[in-house]
Amino acid sequence: MPKGYSSHSDFMSTILDSANQRQLAIEKALRQAFSPFIENKQIEVIVFSNMEAKYLAQAIKNHPEVLKSILAACNIAARAIERDLQIKNLDTFAPKLNEEQAYILTGYIKPFLPPYLEIPTLTNLDRVAYIDKEIRKRKGRWELSILKSLNKFGKTSFKKRMFKVKDQEFELDAATPEKGPILIGVDIKRIEARRDIHKRCDEIVNKASKLKSLFPKSKFAAIIYYPFIDEHINIQNRLSSPNIDIVSFASESSDSIENAIRMLLSSLEVDRC
Repeated sequence: MPKGYSSHSDFMSTILDSANQRQLAIEKALRQAFSPFIENKQIEVIVFSNMEAKYLAQAIKNHPEVLKSILAACNIAARAIERDLQIKNLDTFAPKLNEEQAYILTGYIKPFLPPYLEIPTLTNLDRVAYIDKEIRKRKGRWELSILKSLNKFGKTSFKKRMFKVKDQEFELDAATPEKGPILIGVDIKRIEARRDIHKRCDEIVNKASKLKSLFPKSKFAAIIYYPFIDEHINIQNRLSSPNIDIVSFASESSDSIENAIRMLLSSLEVDRC
């Protein structure tokens, strides 16, 4: 609980009051900024202030596809629902909720809903969230392709593994062997923007250091996606560390992935020759 608050409800009440004040200020600013282009139009709105929680819960249960846009309007993600409501692995785009879960979820999100929302606003929120999901899915497929290539061209089996150093837990996107002391750990990282270089590289260096502190005889490799090819040297310099044995770059093409993996495995002397 943040300092100065006696309860979670007091903390949330303060945040909501502040958000309401900001909303009024933003409305005023938008009217002033775009006054020549403001028009009054007849549009369908959903009046949540007149809606009982029971009705909202039933609506979400009967039409689960509407949940994502409502959650987006409240800025609530699946991880918050899992953390606070213990509803695990919720697919917010196509949720499968029983009646009890629907009522619990409704009670959770109802205070965050505005008095009303325009239907086009909700559909656009769903559209933006869907595009983001598909982009993330593509990233996941790239990481999976890396892992498959490691297992295809390596003479050892790689899988995702966790390791713990003191009270900190770390995840390796690929590691071998599947059990016991880790001999090779691989961090698979997409760096999509220049401004992310320092943060992402620091994460890799830190993970390599932790792995070597726990398994001194292990080797650590990094496979990086970074679209600015001419600037790969910047990342290599940032990852210059005695704890990192090799850095390899791969684009999204299958040939690039294969070449990167073959070079990495050969350097670590675990390729199938």
